[in-house]
Amino acid sequence: MDQDYDAIVLGTGLKECIISGLLSVAGMKVLHMDRNGYYGAESASLTLNQLYERFRPGQAPPKELGPNRDWNFDLVPKFMMANGQLVRVLLHTGVVKYLEFKAVDGSFVLSKGKIHKVPASDMEALKSPLMGLFEKRRARGFFQYVQEYNPTDARTHKGYDLNRMTMSELFKQYDLNEDTTDFIGHSIALHRDDSYLAQPAVSTVLKIKLYNESLFRYDGLTSPYLYPRYGLGELPQAFARLSAVYGGTYMLNKPDAEVVYDEAGVACGVSSEGVTAKAKFVVGDPSYFPSKVRLVGKVVRAIAIMSHPIPETNNAASAQIILPQKQIGRKSDMYVFCCSYAHNVAASNKWLAFVSTTVETANPEAELAPGLALLGPVDEKFVEVRDLYEPIEDGTRDKTFISKGYDATSHFETTVEDVLAMYKRITGNDLDLSKEAAANVEQQ
Repeated sequence: MDQDYDAIVLGTGLKECIISGLLSVAGMKVLHMDRNGYYGAESASLTLNQLYERFRPGQAPPKELGPNRDWNFDLVPKFMMANGQLVRVLLHTGVVKYLEFKAVDGSFVLSKGKIHKVPASDMEALKSPLMGLFEKRRARGFFQYVQEYNPTDARTHKGYDLNRMTMSELFKQYDLNEDTTDFIGHSIALHRDDSYLAQPAVSTVLKIKLYNESLFRYDGLTSPYLYPRYGLGELPQAFARLSAVYGGTYMLNKPDAEVVYDEAGVACGVSSEGVTAKAKFVVGDPSYFPSKVRLVGKVVRAIAIMSHPIPETNNAASAQIILPQKQIGRKSDMYVFCCSYAHNVAASNKWLAFVSTTVETANPEAELAPGLALLGPVDEKFVEVRDLYEPIEDGTRDKTFISKGYDATSHFETTVEDVLAMYKRITGNDLDLSKEAAANVEQQ
């Protein structure tokens, strides 16, 4: 440990492991440390025994839940878009070869108190009760425009400047009603609240294009989402393996790891057990930098063990349900994430459901009621509230590059946006996720 490094990374959460892997691939000498004896940090996956130790200390799991080895509980459950940034990072780095993915059966949205499948094809769209006949015609025109839109080809813009036009104004051009814009904005563009309506339309249009591209990224998809077999705990370990292949050093069980600063307040290393490792900069999750982060909110998550799929989801072995804020009288959306034995995260004929949202009241668990009501009978339930922190500065001044906490969303888009933003702040360059760049990494 008593060496000089380009970077020291603190915490083995998914964001930190991705950064560690990317910096190692870029040729940097990286030391990666964690106070815990396991990978994952806040985004870890727990076995059945570990889940009970965390939420019900001293209580053994019921025998009817089966062997401990059959279970993997993600503390921050999220699906990944099939053509999204995380999959691109996996392909770019070659980490995909360490993992096995399975498609998610369905994407659903709550509308007027009922669960509806988000259409995954023209035929599904025609049959969907989300829109009336005339509204479907108007929506078809809107989706055709979005699919044809190319930011660099003015011929596809049809006279609209989406960098100036708001999303609300674009919706009005196609005369779409509020129910339609609600499910498009929240279950397809994946916005967490309605603030996007007053923002330039280009961002939302590109998000809708991503959803559509993800649907057709691989043959036979019935939703745009993928999820790794055995849960998300495989992801941090896969990126850790990548870093090690490129010379990265890992040290777990370092509870006293502490950032060291020079006289100017700039991070210059990390000390542990009386030894200091020097580095040009330090990366880590908020828990390692208590004086350099601010509390921006809280997230409440419920974990439910069930003996059946979620009702009204076509017996899906895996599914996402988005509850848009307006549908449940809230300021922010609620998310239901479901997976099962089909993804090797639960015992045979068992399902896991996770309900999450941003805390808005003094009674967080009660806020989950709309999502929990969709699940049907629950065998066991565990609830946790987590503080959400973000860095006060961007890290360029004091060389501490700090990740944001994990939000309530049940997909990885915001997570990877944070990682890519950190990578740019650290290196000064955007990460090139083109196919050519990925091929170059494979050849190294």
